[in-house]
Amino acid sequence: MPYFDAASAAPLHPVARQALLAALDEGWADPARLYREGRRARLLLDAAREAAADAVGCRPDELVFTSSGTTAVHAGVAGALSGRRRVGRHMALSAVEHSSVLHAAGAHEAAGGSSTGVPVGRSGAVDPAAYAGALRADTALACLQSANHEVGTEQPVEEVAALCAEAGVPLLVDAAQSLGWGPVAGGWSLLAASAHKWGGPAGVGLLAVRKGVRFAPHGPAGERESGRAPGFENLPAIVAAAASLRAVRDEAAVEAERLRALVGRIRSVVAERVGDVEVVGDPERRLPHLVTFSCLYVDGETLLHELDRHGFSVSSGSSCTSSTLEPSHVLRAMGVLSEGNVRVSLPMGTAEADVDRFLEVLPGVVAEVRERLGAPVASPPPPSPAASLVVDALGRRCPIPVIELAKVIGEVPVGATVTVLADDEAARLDIPAWCQMREQEYVGEEPADRGSAYVVRRLS
Repeated sequence: MPYFDAASAAPLHPVARQALLAALDEGWADPARLYREGRRARLLLDAAREAAADAVGCRPDELVFTSSGTTAVHAGVAGALSGRRRVGRHMALSAVEHSSVLHAAGAHEAAGGSSTGVPVGRSGAVDPAAYAGALRADTALACLQSANHEVGTEQPVEEVAALCAEAGVPLLVDAAQSLGWGPVAGGWSLLAASAHKWGGPAGVGLLAVRKGVRFAPHGPAGERESGRAPGFENLPAIVAAAASLRAVRDEAAVEAERLRALVGRIRSVVAERVGDVEVVGDPERRLPHLVTFSCLYVDGETLLHELDRHGFSVSSGSSCTSSTLEPSHVLRAMGVLSEGNVRVSLPMGTAEADVDRFLEVLPGVVAEVRERLGAPVASPPPPSPAASLVVDALGRRCPIPVIELAKVIGEVPVGATVTVLADDEAARLDIPAWCQMREQEYVGEEPADRGSAYVVRRLS
């Protein structure tokens, strides 16, 4: 069964498995002890640190291992802010950062600090000039991911790092999605990543802090890992993580070219074979293995279940698959369609035949889900004398409000309006996105007794 969710967790690399089993026998002792078992464990830890630092592009004494990528992000943000508290309590970050960065910013704000979110364009990338505008005299830290985890768009890290350096602000880069494909270019100051994203074992993250960056560890104190990651090191997992990072880097150049071609095929074929679809993210400046698209009139959860039934494991950023019922903050920031969202992220070694079969199965699955939901499949009927219509979609989850809008838009004359009453948070994003795709005018959102009233004017 094809597994197409490497962006969540890549399959364990064979080298990681071998290194893990070997380290369980050789690396169980305390690397802080001076007896022979401890010395052997220390040699393994030092070798893993050197290998990981070489892949990151930093000195071994600048890198520590943590219990996860999320822990690395929180430790990096808190330590940098604490170390630069005399400068100020402001931080800058892009609007599409991973939730771990957003949560760290939220904790900072709850403690009395402030933050500025830098908007992105429809491709998901920040404008370096806009990022520079968010830097202030009291900015203690800036954060920018190397590539987006939901849509694959690469960020202009090198340009932003130069602007941050000019302003005297350290830049923390979340490199979780990209580090397996190559080092992060530019003069970043701190970097965080997670081993399970590149085929290492779960439960290992890394944090690199350049020499010269003011950093004060914040949180539980400890003597291990330079005081930045307290607790006994999971040495077998660390060894496996470093070994697999080196292994995937050796394969990255060839695999990146091959997977980029497969993803390019998915991007083009999906747009051709599946009607009413929006392929999102930058088509060129992107990760080689990841593509995301959104389908109109589709319940994302049902779509993912149907694809799973056909043997394909994919993910989604759609609100329709989230227990919070909130649209993806990434898709919302990009201003693109969130309903029926599918993220395909190919692991190394993905067979071309599996991609071909996915492209054969997908159109039929989407059509079946649309039919089940009663989505429009034919041209809308001719206009009726009605000047305007009100659609009551209160209490109904996405994509129903948009489906109901699409059903009746042809019933009003050109220039008249349809008002959709909805209390599903996704409607705030999906109705304007539908208008842009269908070249209709989104008049705006108005208050209502329940939920909101979304007004659409028919243009054609």
